[in-house]
This record gives sequence, structure tokens and C-alpha cells, in this order.
Amino acid sequence: MPPEPIRVLIVDDHPVVRDGLRGMFDRSDDIQVVGEAADGREAVDRALALGPDVVLMDLRMPRTDGVSAIRELAARNSTAKVLVLTTYDTDSDVLPAIEAGASGYLLKDASPAELQRAIRTAHEGGTVLAPSVASLLMDQIRRPAPSTGPLSERELEVLALIAKGRNNREAAKELFISEATVKTHLMHVYAKLEVNDRAAAVAAAYERGLLQPKGR
Repeated sequence: MPPEPIRVLIVDDHPVVRDGLRGMFDRSDDIQVVGEAADGREAVDRALALGPDVVLMDLRMPRTDGVSAIRELAARNSTAKVLVLTTYDTDSDVLPAIEAGASGYLLKDASPAELQRAIRTAHEGGTVLAPSVASLLMDQIRRPAPSTGPLSERELEVLALIAKGRNNREAAKELFISEATVKTHLMHVYAKLEVNDRAAAVAAAYERGLLQPKGR
């Protein structure tokens, strides 16, 4: 028997875009469109009801945006892989989507073949990034971590979870961010506290009063 087709939910506020994507996938042997949604709120409801393998998610939509929908799906323990398909590739769009848990990020100028390959890759657990998005993320990685200044609110949240014994994966799940983002925050913490590992960071945080010992 042939393998089951990959079940896809299309999320975009423009009906013509949804129709075009559905028509394209209708010609595919291994991709099946199981539903559509016009905004992030509807996307969450449809995803939880239909259980798609992959959610093809636009970002800028009315009522609830794509990033909020991705976070909500993670919070609701959805197993669907989210593949962003949007027009925008700026820092303010890409980074929140990746941090929220998107499995890939493509632009709407992608060819049908590229889009179908991306859906297959996301379904298999891989990551697909448009070239401009990959370059942006590489630039972010290459930027030196801030070595001075107070810890940010998010850095303190990560450090507090590490102090409670959480590993990176557990901290990522509790904060609804990716493991890579947790690692980045920890690198910033190490630089700011002038330490080299997790235990030293926690100890330094207690010494400086950034974390309160249990019982206080």
C-alpha cells in the first residue's frame, strides 16, 4: 500500500492565495489539503480539530497573527509541524516565528516544487529556510553576545529554570521557545556574568541577588 499522504492545513487571510495553494497540492500524489483557515485564531481551532501533519502558516493576519498561533499550538501540545509561508523576511518577522517554534520559513516567491519539498522535509522533522532567512539567522549567530549590562527578563527566566534543574529542552518547552533560543540566552548570561557554565551562572546569580534561594 502507498504511504498515507501528508495532511496539510493552509492558513492565509487571502482567499486567492488559499485557492492557489490548494489547486497546486491537488496535483500532488503525497500531499492532501485537509482544511483552510483565514487567521491565526481559526488556524488553532482547525489544527486541533483536524490534526494535520503540517500547518502552512502566514504571519500577518487579522484578529490573531501567525506567531501568536504558533505559540498557541505549542502551548496546546499540537504535534503539527508549522511551516511559515509569508512575504516578509525582516528580523521582526523571522526571529519571533522561529522562537515560537516554526519548523521552517519560506517566502511566497518559492516555486511549487520548493514548497512541496519543504512540506515533505518539515513532515520528516527537518528544517527549511529561504536563503534570505538563513542569511539573516547566520548574521544573528555571528553577532557577539552582549558582555555588559543587566540580564534581560527572558534571560532571568531561563536562568531561573536552569537553577531549578531544567535542561535546555525542558526550559524551551516551559517558555514556548526553541532549544536554540535557550542556548543563545544562556550564552548571553555567561558573558554578562563572566562565567563559563550553567552551575557557575546559577551560583553567580545567587551571589548577586538576581535569584532568590528557596525558602525566601
